[in-house]
Amino acid sequence: MLLQLHAQISSWWHGTPLPARTPANIKFQRWNHYTNGRWIPLARNTPSTVAPHPSPGRLEVVTWNVDAGSPSPGPRISALLQTIEAMANADVIFLQDVNKAAIAQLLAHPWIQQQWYSSEADDSKFGKQSFATVTLISKICLFNHSISLGPIWRVSLPSRFDRDALCCDLVSNKTPQTKGLARIRLINVHLDSLPINPSRRPQQLSIIASYLRAAGHGLVAGDFNPVLPEDDEIVSDNGLVDAWTYLRPSDPGFTWGARGDKPFPPNRLDKVALHNLTPSNIRILQTSSIKHDCTDLEFSDHLGLSCVFTWN
Repeated sequence: MLLQLHAQISSWWHGTPLPARTPANIKFQRWNHYTNGRWIPLARNTPSTVAPHPSPGRLEVVTWNVDAGSPSPGPRISALLQTIEAMANADVIFLQDVNKAAIAQLLAHPWIQQQWYSSEADDSKFGKQSFATVTLISKICLFNHSISLGPIWRVSLPSRFDRDALCCDLVSNKTPQTKGLARIRLINVHLDSLPINPSRRPQQLSIIASYLRAAGHGLVAGDFNPVLPEDDEIVSDNGLVDAWTYLRPSDPGFTWGARGDKPFPPNRLDKVALHNLTPSNIRILQTSSIKHDCTDLEFSDHLGLSCVFTWN
């Protein structure tokens, strides 16, 4: 009851719709930008009035598990960022499995400092974990698409691994034929790992889907860890559209183990699932190798996903 009341008060205070009956701990935070040689919070997170935007709207999201457990996290994430910059016209970047060394390198990267707003200014949101999720929003995207940054917050999930959902809202003008503003909710996730029964992933995605429905439009993307048979249905069971199966139903779309160098079969661990948005293109982004102790090391054990989506 108290958690539900807290959610309602937070929804009103931050001007963002939240599901009234979701018993989840919500922690609002601030967007950060780089200025005068350091990362600092933006003055405000609430959306501002924006100019009319042509219909339909279009954005590209890239999601990538950056592999917290491998050596050389700094050089690896630098190589990953170079790949995203070269291969994708990303408006939104979701990263999972970002450890403390990687977040320091990420925040020191000139491209990130110059062109992106970050959910993090340091590693203070990691809590008990040695890694966390990070969301980046392009400054150019906001300007070109007449979009405002809305609130950003974390929702603690029922989890064996202290996982959460990193949620944020973007606010854009609707088409001239409609009134008001369209709110697009973006949720970055790293669902529970391993084939442990009973699985917490169905409950986790159910909670996440309720946040998307409360906003009206949105997506959840990241590492879904679908390693049990029941995981095959949790996207559709929650009324969401799996962008990969929608656009490429005959393609397995493996994002992990595709080279056959893992002890488990290849799997499509990473997904983009949408609510009231239309996927128009999705593709896999490949890794490259860096040098570590005179050997070649892939910069992640996951491949990335780039998904373009539209809305009216």
